Amino acid sequence: MKKRLSFLGAITLLGTSTTSLVACNNIPQYNEDELQQLKQENQICTNCKEIKEKLEWIAPQEKPFNTVDNKYYYVVWGGDKNDDWKIIKFNNNEKIKRWHPKTLDVQNNIKLCLTNYAEIPIDIDLSIDASTINLWKSDNGTYFKAVYRWNGGEENLPDLVVNNDGNVKVNGE
Repeated sequence: MKKRLSFLGAITLLGTSTTSLVACNNIPQYNEDELQQLKQENQICTNCKEIKEKLEWIAPQEKPFNTVDNKYYYVVWGGDKNDDWKIIKFNNNEKIKRWHPKTLDVQNNIKLCLTNYAEIPIDIDLSIDASTINLWKSDNGTYFKAVYRWNGGEENLPDLVVNNDGNVKVNGE
């Protein structure tokens, strides 16, 4: 009888904790049509055809950092919730080991990192390391404004800036 009660208790606890986790998971998942529409809407406004064709807005659900692809990424981020957006560029050219984050940028003692939270399946995400950890995949626009991937050659990397209105632009346009 004790074994049955223990077994039922374990199932109840497991079911309760799983339900709680699922209930907290409010990360948007887009279907292919929605994703393509968002990519179009978030395209950088520029006169340069090459940038329009090769600079791609990325959604967290695409998990672009789980694979080393030797492509350049632009991250528009802010660590202090005051709309002071910064943009950094980095090459996704090395494997991120579990619990050994790669620091990409530091502003006012707040770090932007690539962090690997799991080996199987691999789960590498952008994180803001301040008083708490904030992940790109669960952010509502407070810490991460946009992520773009450059699908062109290194010799033609665009020079992107964030203007006074918080919009990403090609420098000089």
